[in-house]
Amino acid sequence: MKLDFTKNSDGLIPAIIQDATTKTVLMLGYMNEEAYQQTVSSQKVTFFSRTKNRLWTKGEESGNFLNLVSMEADCDNDTLLVQVSPTGPVCHTGADTCWQQPNKTKFGFLSELENTIQLRKENGESETSYVASLFAKGINKIAQKVGEEAIEMVIEAKDSNDDLFLNESADLLFHYLILLKAKGFELNDVVEILKKR
Repeated sequence: MKLDFTKNSDGLIPAIIQDATTKTVLMLGYMNEEAYQQTVSSQKVTFFSRTKNRLWTKGEESGNFLNLVSMEADCDNDTLLVQVSPTGPVCHTGADTCWQQPNKTKFGFLSELENTIQLRKENGESETSYVASLFAKGINKIAQKVGEEAIEMVIEAKDSNDDLFLNESADLLFHYLILLKAKGFELNDVVEILKKR
């Protein structure tokens, strides 16, 4: 990889740090050529600290290293995307990220749907919200709905109408996410178990 450290007068390029597993953006740092070379050789992310005016390996004091997984340059060769495996919190405040966000896997729309289900559960407007009405009826009703949707999906799987099969699959997944929330869990909890198998 040929990086262009000459575009800025200070010889620094931005390095966006991303968790290789969760894809969460953890922090932004700057590297000069020497920091880049040290990162490659040590396999621990090293920056050029503008405040300390020296090379600084993340974790050298805290022990919360950023273990290098991969690095890619952008189209102009003047910015790095650095994928890492962190050994602890990344931010000096003790947070997972410098944006105070938890470092957990996000599932795009499914994570948004989980958040919406949580909001419906908390607001509890069962007259206007189907999800809230299910929570109001309790765990037995929610579990029963998951069972009904599973049976309907299996029935549609045996037929040749793909549209009905996909719709019943969506219904099952939706109700399963509600059941997870009712039990105090989320999709991430299930994914972590699958990873261990």
